[in-house]
Amino acid sequence: MSASNKTTNAQHEKGRLDPDKIEAEILANERTFLAWVRTSIAVMSLGFVIARFSLWMRQIYLGATPAMRVRHTGISEVLGECMIGLGAVLTAFAAWRYHVVNRAIERGEIEADPRMVMAVTVIILIAAAAVIVYMIVSTAAV
Repeated sequence: MSASNKTTNAQHEKGRLDPDKIEAEILANERTFLAWVRTSIAVMSLGFVIARFSLWMRQIYLGATPAMRVRHTGISEVLGECMIGLGAVLTAFAAWRYHVVNRAIERGEIEADPRMVMAVTVIILIAAAAVIVYMIVSTAAV
């Protein structure tokens, strides 16, 4: 094996970044962080809409005749507030992950974090289940 091949192989070891690619990795990390922030804003916006749904249901309740009044307006306010909180937690998590990856890039090392993927997956599945349960409960209450 020639000296140039040994140098090339040493630069391209698994988990090692090519020094010429570090700037691109830093910019990709920033784009990923911004994608997390956009997702967090979307989750918080959905939470706001869900929370306002209970206000709308109360207004309808007050304007309806006694025979048409809905007894239960659901848990939309609490669920919406939880979704807003989830969006805030995702933003904090994104900032933490950005700094972890940025430090790894500065060291010239990078590796995938399957625990992060599983944690986000579990959080989103729990949020989806909560929204589904809410939809079932609110439909049954009407």
